[in-house]
Amino acid sequence: MRHRMKALLLGFAVLVTAGCGYHLRGTGAHTMVPDDLKTLTLNSYDPYGPLTRAVRSELRLNDMKIVNDSVAKSRLLPSLRITGASESQETVSVFQDGKTAEYQLVLDVQATVLTPGKDLFPISIRVFRSFFDNPLTALAKDNESDIIRQEMREQAAQQLVRRLLAVHAAEEASKEQADKQASITLQKALAAQEAQ
Repeated sequence: MRHRMKALLLGFAVLVTAGCGYHLRGTGAHTMVPDDLKTLTLNSYDPYGPLTRAVRSELRLNDMKIVNDSVAKSRLLPSLRITGASESQETVSVFQDGKTAEYQLVLDVQATVLTPGKDLFPISIRVFRSFFDNPLTALAKDNESDIIRQEMREQAAQQLVRRLLAVHAAEEASKEQADKQASITLQKALAAQEAQ
């Protein structure tokens, strides 16, 4: 009876936290996005492909507005450009008869971030997943492969948004450092003038 009660309470806790949209801090949707990045443009080598759709969805989950490139103000906005993506698979293990038992799927994504008046910042993302190849279940194997590839695209999109925020944070830090250095130089010049 006591074991059943613990299992029931544990199951209830899992259902409550799963149903309320609970996420660990720093993961999932609603990351703290600076005002400078609330609106941006998104360009892609494949504008209607599954990766671009996953990135667009992740940007929207983080309350970021995507503006069409043809809008007049778009030149003044930050731009995320997905320049390429490639998928590959490598054999990880084999059955006794020499057939492939497990693959490692790899998704590589290349992108750049362009902020007005600043440099281009390249972003490179690599996502790995394992896939067990069961020759007895061909249809299920294809469906599982499609699901895994979609999950990889979603994970790459999450990493892309996090890197976008990291690039912005690095830009702000370098800007603050430059402002601090200019202030120190100005104070030294003023002190030198007063000393004369």
